[in-house]
Amino acid sequence: QVQVVESGGGLVQAGGSLRLSCAASGSIFSINTMGWYRQVPGKQRELAATITSGGSTNYADSVKGRFTISRDNAKNTVYLQMNSLKPEDTAVYYCYAAIRQYFNKNLQGYWGQGTQVIVSS
Repeated sequence: QVQVVESGGGLVQAGGSLRLSCAASGSIFSINTMGWYRQVPGKQRELAATITSGGSTNYADSVKGRFTISRDNAKNTVYLQMNSLKPEDTAVYYCYAAIRQYFNKNLQGYWGQGTQVIVSS
């Protein structure tokens, strides 16, 4: 079994910063891409940022220059540093990890339960 657990959400004023963390655990052979997606009620989940195992990153235009994604491969952990937050960044943030397990080498996607970020104006 694999678990993906986020932490670090909360309430912050516009212009402030938050750091999200996400740790994957369980029967993990390797992790390919990890990333952060976000969703507001009534809208589809959208990409915020992704990072490959080699460190290549991809950002949504709306967060470029403000958010930084990083990962610690030894800890199976991905981070999202969010600076200069805006009210429109308010959403539930979900962690995603593409994982191969020891007993099943097929690449499968796993989602965390989500963490709420609220940016007040």
